[in-house]
Amino acid sequence: MSEEVRLVAWVRGHVQGVGFRWFTRAKALEIGGLSGFALNLGDGRVQVVAEGSRERCEGLLGWLQAGDTPGRVDGVTEIWDTPRGGYDGFAVR
Repeated sequence: MSEEVRLVAWVRGHVQGVGFRWFTRAKALEIGGLSGFALNLGDGRVQVVAEGSRERCEGLLGWLQAGDTPGRVDGVTEIWDTPRGGYDGFAVR
């Protein structure tokens, strides 16, 4: 049985104004079984919060790190935690 986790990732680079959040949501929906959100931050980064199985969260993180995203990703910092719940699907904020 797969462990349920919470992934919080901060994506640096040219990731605002290029559809990054929308593509992140689409990827999360494609992977399936994830809830959370993608949010533009005031410093130019995008914060991605995803909850679901570790395997699915790792899949989303791998996509964020792979550079097959809109714009340009210079780096991703992530932390892992226990799920908090309260999300209805995967949203763009």
